[in-house]
Amino acid sequence: MDEFLQRYPYKNKPFLHQEAYLTRFWNKQVAALFSEMGTGKSFMLINNLAMLYDQGQVNAALVIAPKGVYRNWMDTEIPKHMPEHIVYRMALWTPSPKKAEREALDRMFEISEDLKILIMNVEALSTEKGVKFASRYLLAHDAFMAIDESTTIKTHTAARAKNATKIGKQAKYKRIMTGSPVTKNPLDLFQQCVFLDPRCLGHDSFYTFQARYAVMQERQLATHTFKQILGFRHLEELREKLDRFSFRVTKDECLDLPDKLYVKREVDLTEEQAKAYKEMRLMALALFREGEVSTVNALTQIMRLHQIVCGHVKLDNGTVLDLPNNRIKELMSIVEESDGKMIIWANYRHDIEAIKLALSSVYGMNSAAAYYGETETDKRQEIVNDFQDPNNPLRFFIGNPTTGGYGLTLTAANLVVYYSNSFDLEKRLQSEDRAHRIGQTKNVTYIDLICPGTVDEKIVKSLRDKINIATQVMGEELKSWLI
Repeated sequence: MDEFLQRYPYKNKPFLHQEAYLTRFWNKQVAALFSEMGTGKSFMLINNLAMLYDQGQVNAALVIAPKGVYRNWMDTEIPKHMPEHIVYRMALWTPSPKKAEREALDRMFEISEDLKILIMNVEALSTEKGVKFASRYLLAHDAFMAIDESTTIKTHTAARAKNATKIGKQAKYKRIMTGSPVTKNPLDLFQQCVFLDPRCLGHDSFYTFQARYAVMQERQLATHTFKQILGFRHLEELREKLDRFSFRVTKDECLDLPDKLYVKREVDLTEEQAKAYKEMRLMALALFREGEVSTVNALTQIMRLHQIVCGHVKLDNGTVLDLPNNRIKELMSIVEESDGKMIIWANYRHDIEAIKLALSSVYGMNSAAAYYGETETDKRQEIVNDFQDPNNPLRFFIGNPTTGGYGLTLTAANLVVYYSNSFDLEKRLQSEDRAHRIGQTKNVTYIDLICPGTVDEKIVKSLRDKINIATQVMGEELKSWLI
């Protein structure tokens, strides 16, 4: 390791694999960071950016991230990991910015010595307005551009993938990051790597890349002719090419990671949810075409608010009404980024059934099992046994912490997603320990799905602060939740 890296003033001490990445790639023009969830990709990227800024190579950065995590870069990751000596300013791109947001975006173009960091939602690259702004920003600076969860640009025909590659040519340094670059087949790699540089894989055409690495057969269905992929070839050659510009690390290889890692994924409310949430918060009443929901006390009001952010609500007539929401979509995005078995905890039976249906429809009927109050007693141990069996196709354990959060051993998983949380601290701690107990040989990552600015956020904050909401005395403290 050179003297610059040895003496670098990190804000937080790097793990060994993070040092290894920075040693090899910090000053390279392009690099792929194929690092498994929970290994600290954001630390590596932020310090890589800081080093390039310190050396006068860049004066700005554009970070592109999925909807569920892009705000997290601004609120948490950059403040947490950016070295103390770096003076920087940040702005979050939105298509219709408020006054303060507009002023922050305008300051991204001021001539100054500090590091400028623009954070954009990857969906912005599907819009003319977003592409124009990103392009103007890159042209104005010596820029570092990074795409977090780069599988979001894997489809070579998608507008955002084409636009990312086009504007990326204006960046001086480029990075892609994801835990699983191949979500379906090796062809997923093409567009991600072309964004970095077509020379990375030696192909600037998807079809020549496909011809080299896929075995194709022409098929005919009625009057329609199409090419079917039968398999893949030359994969060792492809791996050797990837090794030249990529860094791969799994949690199994990171022996110095903490036992538990916590991640937040943000989920925006839909218009329908936002309207219902506002009515319920202000009036303790929400009106729908199918009926109404009313509450009689603050605790019930909080529960109804929580149901709304989860994507459903129980009407006064007993009917459960589905609300358009982004929660399942965000969960599916997490699954796509991950490998191996997974535990998903949800607070409501309705959500458990919806999750099972969504996962089964994509990954197969035997891939998901629900474990909650109505699960037959004689089926429960069978579900646990199948989940613990590494050769069994059961990949997703979907449970309610009240039923499945106690006593079970679910160490086959090292990724736990809280689709929603209970108000009860004991249930949270017990459910966390289903994966983190004797028999677990890996670090466990916990992901909370959170709608910002809602009761959802307050629940998780209280649990993290070790406050048991369920046993709080009702009064001003409880009422303050509704403000």
